Amino acid sequence: MKKRLKSTMRFYLLATQLKYKIRSGWNETHWNVSKERIESIAEHIYGTCILALSIDSEFETHLDISKVIKMLVLHELGEVVIGDITPFDNITPEEKMQNEHAAIKEVLGDLIKKEEYFALLLEFDERKTREAIFAYHCDKLDADIQAKVYQDMGCQNPLDKQENNVVFKSKRVQQIVQNGATTAFDIWYEWDKSLYADDEKFSDLLDYIKEVDTQTDF
Repeated sequence: MKKRLKSTMRFYLLATQLKYKIRSGWNETHWNVSKERIESIAEHIYGTCILALSIDSEFETHLDISKVIKMLVLHELGEVVIGDITPFDNITPEEKMQNEHAAIKEVLGDLIKKEEYFALLLEFDERKTREAIFAYHCDKLDADIQAKVYQDMGCQNPLDKQENNVVFKSKRVQQIVQNGATTAFDIWYEWDKSLYADDEKFSDLLDYIKEVDTQTDF
């Protein structure tokens, strides 16, 4: 019994450290959002879960939504150990995934359900099942929505004041700006819209948030 109590609290205390770790995409070397307190990783996870429930309510997804929620709750566990690494932080996707998987195993410890949870994380990463693809899209769209929320709140810096933004070292981002992007959210929109090309629900939601003001239209 004492061992189970210890493993329960170990996992809880490690995983909930994500309440205190911020999302790197908003920090001073990325988008440098002008806000006293920016989004934590745990808040992002909550957002993905609420988004999944919201979409499942309003559209006929025919998914195992409980499985989706488990994936979303668990999918950032590795960041307890390695932090939030963005695509612009000089690490390959393969290296990131390898490091994340090792970190996730460390956080899961000796939980009785560690193999079940790790299998869900592998399924999420492989994106071969409908639940995994849906969860992945929720993960990405939540970030897009948050970018628009910060834009509408006036917290995103103008594109001509991004000298310390590592995102702007990307040739693809430079091309998006050359093609007419005028705001930070324009870049987020153009960067991610192709992800949802095969899913009309997510594509329509991305277009919708582009057109509305998240602070005044609801």
